[in-house]
Amino acid sequence: MKFIFVSGGVVSGLGKGITAASIGLLLKSRGIAVTNVKIDMYLNVDAGTIRPQEHGEVFVCADGIETDQDLGNYERFLDEDLKRENYMTTGQVYLSVIQKERAFKYKGEDVEAIPHVTDEIISRIKKAGKVHDAKVVIVELGGTVGEYQNSIFFEASRILKLKQPKDVIQVHVSYLPVIKSLGELKSKPAQQSVRLLNSMGIQPDILIARSEKEIDERRKERLSLFCNLSKEDIISNPDLPNIYRVPLFLDKQRIAERIIKKLGLKGKKKKLKKWVEFVDKWENPKGKIRVAVVGKYFATGDFTLSDAYLCVNEALKHAAAANEVGVEQVCITTDQIAKEGVKILKGYQAIIVPQGWGTRGVEEKLKVVQYARENKVPYLGLCFGMQMAVIEFARNVCKLENANSEEVDPKTKYKVVHVMPDQKEYLKKHQYGGTIRLGAWPCSIKKNTKLFEIYKDDLVQERHRHRYEVNNEFREQLEKAGMVICGTSPDGKLVEAIELPKDVHPFFVGTQFHPEYISRPLRPHPIFVELIRVAKKFS
Repeated sequence: MKFIFVSGGVVSGLGKGITAASIGLLLKSRGIAVTNVKIDMYLNVDAGTIRPQEHGEVFVCADGIETDQDLGNYERFLDEDLKRENYMTTGQVYLSVIQKERAFKYKGEDVEAIPHVTDEIISRIKKAGKVHDAKVVIVELGGTVGEYQNSIFFEASRILKLKQPKDVIQVHVSYLPVIKSLGELKSKPAQQSVRLLNSMGIQPDILIARSEKEIDERRKERLSLFCNLSKEDIISNPDLPNIYRVPLFLDKQRIAERIIKKLGLKGKKKKLKKWVEFVDKWENPKGKIRVAVVGKYFATGDFTLSDAYLCVNEALKHAAAANEVGVEQVCITTDQIAKEGVKILKGYQAIIVPQGWGTRGVEEKLKVVQYARENKVPYLGLCFGMQMAVIEFARNVCKLENANSEEVDPKTKYKVVHVMPDQKEYLKKHQYGGTIRLGAWPCSIKKNTKLFEIYKDDLVQERHRHRYEVNNEFREQLEKAGMVICGTSPDGKLVEAIELPKDVHPFFVGTQFHPEYISRPLRPHPIFVELIRVAKKFS
């Protein structure tokens, strides 16, 4: 088994995850079995209890692990399902070491950061490779070099390379800023970043130069001289029109060949034709549509955080390419709806209300749903967005005054959405982490419905992340009023999807599950594909 550690320097948010995912795609395209691992430095056991504004979207794997959003990028680029072994946090590592100490697994030794914590890290990395039968494990180290919090993971990578020198390479992603008053790229921050690595006993084998524009030969020469690298091992990675072009740009610089040679691997002839076709379709659309994504996790201080709904954004891109159109995805906050009303939704060809938690913004979301339903604008409600669709329908069509979710208003007379029975004990005991309905579950699709036309199957697997559900006491009332329960759990007890008939609305679908989690560039999710297809008619 071989290992590639991808680290970052100068600033966070450089795109280490996209770099790691791109390397995985390029090696896989040459017939090499790979898997990706993300290491996050925080003490949380997983990402499930972290606010989206704090760390971006939470991504859920098929086995139910709540992870960093980079796992979603890995799955999209590799077109493979990852597992809990592909995700690691400081919290997981230390919890495991402490549990082993309590169980006398260390047989009376002093338990220390080195070797016990570093051994735990290395064993977890190797386990990820084993469960995927991978020849190469690509490990992304969260944060930037020089941070106190992630130093133990850098130390683990150093130790692994010391023990297996021919099996480990270090890829460092660093930033070259442009000083506008000077008009040139400056390489000193990247040089200092590499020196920090050197001070930890680590010499990068490949340096990825992130920048606004492609680095020139002069910058490569300076980086080569001061970072102790050959020019061929300095790879330019400038800002590009979209993330899916990154692997193609890196491939032109033969990064895969450099890695294969350094690790002593044998690669086959690359197969990237379908990926190239996808990128070309996305970058050369025949027309454009506008989609409003109405959520409440966009704002972080004075900035907008689109990563809060990253999977939705990407699923729209995949579906747009499949329909050979461009998509302008606009983030609209519930605060904007409160201030300006639903009139700001005019001019959009589709509306999405994605996931959410708590009471804030609920009334605004309900107004958005009503606008989409009454004006026949293609609508997709995801998880909380489906629950909002049910509540709006109950209030305005079934005339159940002030109908609501138990989560939002526990005292409402009409709890058309309520807490799942097995979740009540968890809530009482404040057991929030990892206790909700998570991971892939089967969904039975009702025949002769819009959803059945979309899937062309009566049983599908979709990923979930929720603890509230449609209250079965109101199902008959909702259906009599015209709502179609088009998806349920196989036993019929849980409502998994709703829709309005085609003669009532061109596209009005809500899913308790998250189809965006499993949309891939080369396998776009059919629900999003159909949403865009219908939306094209309104452009």
